[in-house]
Amino acid sequence: MAMGEEKTEKVGSTEDLVKWLKDRRITEVECMVSDMAGIARGKIIPTRKFVTGLNERSLKLPESIFGQTVTGDYVDSDFLGDIEPDIILDPDPTTVRIVPWYDEPTAQIICDANYRDGRPVPIAPRNVLKRVLALFDEKGWQPVVAPEIEFYLAAKNIDPDYPLEPPVGANGRQETARQSYGIDAVNEFDPIFEDMYDFCEAQDLDIDTLIHESGAAQVEINFDHGDPLEIADQAFLFKRTMRQAALRHGIYATFMAKPYEGEPGSAMHIHQSIVDNETGDNLFATKQGKDTKLFLAYIAGLQKFLPDAMALIAPNVNSYRRIVRDHAAPINTHWGHENRTVGLRVPEAKRNGRRIENRVPGADANPYLAIATSLACGYIGMINDLKPTKEMTGNAYDSKRYALPRHLLDALDNLRTSSELKEVLGQDFVQVYMDVKLTEHEAYQQVISAWEREHLLLNV
Repeated sequence: MAMGEEKTEKVGSTEDLVKWLKDRRITEVECMVSDMAGIARGKIIPTRKFVTGLNERSLKLPESIFGQTVTGDYVDSDFLGDIEPDIILDPDPTTVRIVPWYDEPTAQIICDANYRDGRPVPIAPRNVLKRVLALFDEKGWQPVVAPEIEFYLAAKNIDPDYPLEPPVGANGRQETARQSYGIDAVNEFDPIFEDMYDFCEAQDLDIDTLIHESGAAQVEINFDHGDPLEIADQAFLFKRTMRQAALRHGIYATFMAKPYEGEPGSAMHIHQSIVDNETGDNLFATKQGKDTKLFLAYIAGLQKFLPDAMALIAPNVNSYRRIVRDHAAPINTHWGHENRTVGLRVPEAKRNGRRIENRVPGADANPYLAIATSLACGYIGMINDLKPTKEMTGNAYDSKRYALPRHLLDALDNLRTSSELKEVLGQDFVQVYMDVKLTEHEAYQQVISAWEREHLLLNV
């Protein structure tokens, strides 16, 4: 893969940002950061006040926002303490975009979370990705990534006690049969996808291919390859965009890893390669088109550390329902060329397109953390010259042993003891992240499922 070209000129300074807002007569600005779960948190500010606050750095949020669980609770963490100090949100001018689904001219901008003295907040997911990218830059390496994100469309589900159902398409029926790569199946929901494309174009989100996946009303969107931070920003914004496009038509779009019983789960496959900062050469392929030692070391890093990283790329209790044999999700860290049964696939490509596809992360993962984690695993492999296992040429599902954790608590135990991964991602970040996930798991343990009522209520 080679770095993609910019579609439009980016806003690069505070002065450019102020002019951009004025030229478009923006009345409000949504200032946002990603929390641990990938949820947009922040403030909506009148444009006048936003511009005034740019130089004064007066946009603030409590640091504890990164210790908030997906249920809205706050964790008890040694790093965060009890006093909940404010941090500064410094808007990144390059990320400003129109919010296309509002009637009033509204902008959105992604912010960096920093302390008053300019130090990055180490537990902010965007800063975690920046930390990893800085390690690559020190080596003269530039990662290039391209995610593929799967999701389901679903009929509105007002009562969460009831299972999801596929939405009704243009033909008046719910989709039931497998429709992998079905053109007409996608066309059933054309009005939604037309809005999606319009919204993405208005925001300069570089989405590429749209395909129907094998689940009922399951779709995959592929992103153009590019700089990891910019692509993570786009994936973060896309999830919100897709939900809004579907809601306009009375339908849900869900990135839950396993929303339906008996259907495949939804993944976030991450294609990744590394190029030389000076020459632009792909470091994963020789001039003769063969796999380089660095490529194999990168694969070996993924193989060794993905089991430790699972809590970051399969972050919810529901995530592990997707990781099952023969359901289009890997159960191992085998690697192979053009083999979709393995966790690490090498797609057929020319020399400049040599890359590895990490098929383990779920669609429910935070894009910043999924990309940062995948790159971190490969980085450790490269700097330690690790050696991968023998290439898998057959069906990786035939291997009876699960190499990946089966449950969130097992994954968190792996992460807790992975000193090398914690060093790359940041000790403080990993500790707060684990505090959040353990708190979420404790809340989950208080819920009694329909399965338990059905099979245990009167039988045990």
